[in-house]
Amino acid sequence: MTRFKCALALLAIVLAARALAADKPNIVFILADDVADQALGCYGGTSYQTPRLDALAQAGIRFRHCYSMPVCHPSRIAIMTGRYPYRMGRPQWGTFPRNLESASIGVAMRRLGYATAIAGKWQLTLLRDEPDHPKRLGFDRWSLFGWHEGPRYYRPLIYQDGRVRSDVNDRYGPDVYVEQLVDFMRDNRDKPFFAFYSMALAHDVTDDVGTPPPLGPQGHYDSYKKMVENMDERVGRLVDAVEELGIRERTLFLFTADNGTPKSYYFTAAGGKMFKQPIKLVWNGQTVEGGKGELTDGGTRVPLVANWPGKLAPGQVVDDLVDFSDWFPTFVDLAGGTVPDGLDGVSLADRLRGGAASPRPWAFASGSAGRWVRTQRWKLYDDGRLYDMSAGREEVAPLTISRASEEALRARAELEAALRGLSPPD
Repeated sequence: MTRFKCALALLAIVLAARALAADKPNIVFILADDVADQALGCYGGTSYQTPRLDALAQAGIRFRHCYSMPVCHPSRIAIMTGRYPYRMGRPQWGTFPRNLESASIGVAMRRLGYATAIAGKWQLTLLRDEPDHPKRLGFDRWSLFGWHEGPRYYRPLIYQDGRVRSDVNDRYGPDVYVEQLVDFMRDNRDKPFFAFYSMALAHDVTDDVGTPPPLGPQGHYDSYKKMVENMDERVGRLVDAVEELGIRERTLFLFTADNGTPKSYYFTAAGGKMFKQPIKLVWNGQTVEGGKGELTDGGTRVPLVANWPGKLAPGQVVDDLVDFSDWFPTFVDLAGGTVPDGLDGVSLADRLRGGAASPRPWAFASGSAGRWVRTQRWKLYDDGRLYDMSAGREEVAPLTISRASEEALRARAELEAALRGLSPPD
């Protein structure tokens, strides 16, 4: 074969690969840590500057009703499996059901022809014990801090593709995670990819690594404000990288968070002890505190921004109900696959392609204090409390039967039926 014919053959292969990729969008799924919707400017927050996320929302869709689990590990279990954690016996912190490893979202996306990568937080096992765990769950490449094993920010302990990196002692962890995802996207620009940025930000440093983690360069840990703004800046780096690679119009960006904002965070350490400060933020002119760990809106109502140039009209604000079991079927649907039976999730891929709203009739969350089902307006706990959420997020006084309207009574009956359908209980 002549050089000319070889060049034509190579060009044909590249064009065919790009045509295949065009049928399947690249997906950049960004999961922030400990960030309620109230923290972002596009949701009415004024305590922190989030220009990159605000711009993504302005040029795409902002969802007003996305609900996580109240803490991080159950949210990740739901993302990875498309199932509510109670159906798996509520897996213990730092574990993942072995019988579902081959049915995780990473495995599903890889079978559908996607290159897969994850960076940031894992939390589904101790990586020192199972350094290949991300691979078993379908990720071709990974760059993850050693949860419960070492720091995540300054002088981070990072496992990259199964091995501890020895060259990051002077690095800021979130920079490393972003760099690895950018390298992954560059290497796979001519095929569809699923890039899962499971952020460390804006979770504070933790007291679970023996001695206090290293302080930042200013002599203390980053403030919550600094972490949220760092989060926004790293999101912008990923967007810029996709722009530079020339694949922006076939790349869907999704941003959400694993649970609400905490009430306090570690700010400094001295003498082997760590000290916290409270978190207060201003949202729509009100000073509010976080609700991480609670089943209230403060603990479970999280941002969701979708951006896909050419597919999603700018400036949309929608009321579709979304809960965290929906991510698995949504990703499979976007990738052109058949959604498996037996999932709790409902695909919102039509909405993300610029079509119809998600058909989900109610959302669900559970925690150590119980569980609830809800619509946009009505929220029913498993202890019988019913709240009209149009009155505000505070959940001050549940509705009693004596003062409930006919509409409230109908809503109670429908949500009670939904709860019964979710038996057995936790």
